[in-house]
Amino acid sequence: MQITANGITLEVEVHGPDQGTPLVLIRGLGSQLIHWPQNLVQGLVDRGYRTVIFDNRDVGKSQRCPDNQVSDDPDVIIECLANKTPFPLAYTLSDMAQDVIGLMDALGIAAAHVFGVSMGGAIAQLLCLNHPERLLSATIVMTAASFAADSNDTPTLLSLLLSRPVDRDTYIDGWVQEHSNHGSPGYPMPEADIRAEAALAWSRGVDADGINRQLMALMRSQDTRTSLTEVDLPCQVIHGVEDALIPVARGAEIAGLIPNCDYHALEGMGHIITPALAPQIVDTVDGFIRRRGL
Repeated sequence: MQITANGITLEVEVHGPDQGTPLVLIRGLGSQLIHWPQNLVQGLVDRGYRTVIFDNRDVGKSQRCPDNQVSDDPDVIIECLANKTPFPLAYTLSDMAQDVIGLMDALGIAAAHVFGVSMGGAIAQLLCLNHPERLLSATIVMTAASFAADSNDTPTLLSLLLSRPVDRDTYIDGWVQEHSNHGSPGYPMPEADIRAEAALAWSRGVDADGINRQLMALMRSQDTRTSLTEVDLPCQVIHGVEDALIPVARGAEIAGLIPNCDYHALEGMGHIITPALAPQIVDTVDGFIRRRGL
């Protein structure tokens, strides 16, 4: 269904009982709600959660958010960063965090558990910092506390993540390659299933410019390392030991900064939650929430 949140239109699905404990799942860069494994969503529903999934702005069936004053061209972006030229943003990661709050408002959710992966994990950190009264807990997955555009990670991240328009077959092949590069080697996903998922994502809406706008918001996002020490919410960090995109040490850093934060470094997990990995993630999320009595 389509809802209005923070002044834009988002595509949202709500699974589970209306009276269930609210849990909002937040996707990463360029990915869509269909990239959540079905057994992950159903597993959470079976544990009693009202599970909310949605397309972030600029992907899938959600609204595109261009700015006529901001270039989405990868070559322009790279040139500006290489020359350390100020680069304006179409929106910020804080705007995307506000989208989550607007979504909760539209669904009548006063407070929720949040679960954010990669860019979604960075958004979850901002929710902890800027909207703690709306959170019951936060699970922060495969992400970092700083994505500063002048960090040592910048060239690698840009070469991997900046998007250019491609045709359907190239997009599908690219998603297969993404699993090969950054998937979860201990919990692989059959290639036929990867291709079917990518074909569905393509049919729902893939926009290279939109992905680049998300990327620049991420690269210019707030460095949370100092602020996280003041978080007073139940939090846990999950990170794959085999994550080839964001090293596991970045997740450990977040867990070490947030007071009383649980930390799970999972063997065999990379930078994608596959259906094979989903049951362990469900157990980890539900176990954390129940253990903390939330």
